Amino acid sequence: MKQNIFPAIRLTLVCIVFFIGIYSLLILGSAQVAPGKGKGETVTVNNRVVGWKLLGQKFTDEKYFQSRPSAVDYNAAGAGGSNKGPSNPDYLKQVQERIDSFLVHNPTVKKADIPSDLVTASGAGLDPDISPEGAKVQVSRIAAVRKIPVEKINALVEKSIEAPLAGLFGTKKVNVLQLNIELDKLK
Repeated sequence: MKQNIFPAIRLTLVCIVFFIGIYSLLILGSAQVAPGKGKGETVTVNNRVVGWKLLGQKFTDEKYFQSRPSAVDYNAAGAGGSNKGPSNPDYLKQVQERIDSFLVHNPTVKKADIPSDLVTASGAGLDPDISPEGAKVQVSRIAAVRKIPVEKINALVEKSIEAPLAGLFGTKKVNVLQLNIELDKLK
């Protein structure tokens, strides 16, 4: 028994030193070379922080592109999905309410044309991006509210589409905060 206990205690001590000390310092060091030094990449406009690049935000004004819904009301401290399955009656009711709300605010859009990412929350509930289709379906509302030609806003959306990482990983996406900042710059 002694021949098993002492190696197990030594291994435990080595793991404690490695994972609490060395590994933690390694992660901290690598975070220091990342944008924002591990605290997140903030977005500033006119020397004022307006949000975070990788964190979804709520936009309620009609003149802005709307973000993907959040199961946690965009609270990063409580990130997480609703854990309700696609056949859950409460979930289906919530999705229907989002569809109804979207149609009220975008009367020129048909129900069948609403991309799913505009009525379903992401896994963490903090997704900063929407699909290009999710942005394009909102263009007519924004053009009408801002009295800007649809073509000009469509061109802005096209310019804001981010390609998948290395052309392989992920899908095309549009960062809603960045798009809304660029939208405010339009005349």
